[in-house]
Amino acid sequence: MTQHNLIPESKLPALGTTIFTQMSALAQQHNAINLSQGFPDFDGPRYLQQRLAFHVSQGANQYAPMIGTLPLREAIVEKTAALYGHTPDVNSDITITAGATEALYAAITALVRAGDEVICFDPSYDSYAPAVQLAGGVLKRIALQPPGFRVNWHEFRSLLSSKTRLVILNTPHNPSATVWHKSDYAELWQAIAEQEIYVLSDEVYEHICFAEAGHASVLAHAELSQRSIAVSSFGKTFHMTGWKVGYCIAPAAISAEIRKVHQYLTFSVNTPAQLAIADMLRQEPEHYRELPEFYRARRDRFLQKLSASRFKVLPCEGTYFLLVDYSAISDLDDVSFCQMLTKEVGVAAIPLSVFCAAPFPHKLIRLCFAKQEATLDAAAERLCQL
Repeated sequence: MTQHNLIPESKLPALGTTIFTQMSALAQQHNAINLSQGFPDFDGPRYLQQRLAFHVSQGANQYAPMIGTLPLREAIVEKTAALYGHTPDVNSDITITAGATEALYAAITALVRAGDEVICFDPSYDSYAPAVQLAGGVLKRIALQPPGFRVNWHEFRSLLSSKTRLVILNTPHNPSATVWHKSDYAELWQAIAEQEIYVLSDEVYEHICFAEAGHASVLAHAELSQRSIAVSSFGKTFHMTGWKVGYCIAPAAISAEIRKVHQYLTFSVNTPAQLAIADMLRQEPEHYRELPEFYRARRDRFLQKLSASRFKVLPCEGTYFLLVDYSAISDLDDVSFCQMLTKEVGVAAIPLSVFCAAPFPHKLIRLCFAKQEATLDAAAERLCQL
């Protein structure tokens, strides 16, 4: 009998290695300063590290409850109530997940049925579309235009149909570094109030918001919070992206469906990290409260250093990313420009077109400033040579 290699038919035939992996590999190959992938080059709080070691030493090394440890869920209740005036039920409304990406995937899988339509806003984070596709949904995209990247609510309403099931939003927004305002939630509610439409709000950068009014969470909108899933990330908040601990908050009936997916996807998240984070939230809440100023200082330092360059920097209201326009420097498309920038200048960035399905004619790239000051200074020096 002749042996043949079995090649499965792909469920995601258009997808390859993510641009983040590609650019990080290219940066390593050319010894470039990596401002592409969104991770800090510095460590998280010392107290958090100590509490992790403590809980490991105390034997908290077996499975956590599927929905998350009680101390962490209790700390999240307190934090959410204090920040957004919303008090989720500690048992029915909070689910601890293996990073925000798992929470997003579980929510989309739980809510989207074959043929359902899902609306998202481009540029959009790259994990949304594959999850919708795997769930059998149809993604409808609204292209946000620079420099403001504001939602055209007339266009949004025109996309609504009897098949619309879910709206995915992201604030503070990766990659545009813009934020939603209370008025945006009011527009959203007016548009979807009469239909059975759910909202998935990706709020992983909630504590890295520079807007004067602070972060506007979907949880602070009384009506929308009753049909929404808010997703958060401790990796972003505590500079520990490798820990992959996140959570989602949703009403009991929605959480119950998300948990059905979660329990067969990861079942539970590592126990000592959950307990350490609970301690951190309770004992050092000033960390996340001071995070806007922490990153604002890095943003402003990087802006000052780039002021001598030929790049045009777009406004940054949140996240730890800057968008820069390179049209005064090159006619290359953004992917080619980023490759050139990495190989010849020694700075890795992300092209904005990869976050969009439709052609993106703007000459914009994304730079991450969640870096040590010396890293930012060195990158700016190289960028100013162009």
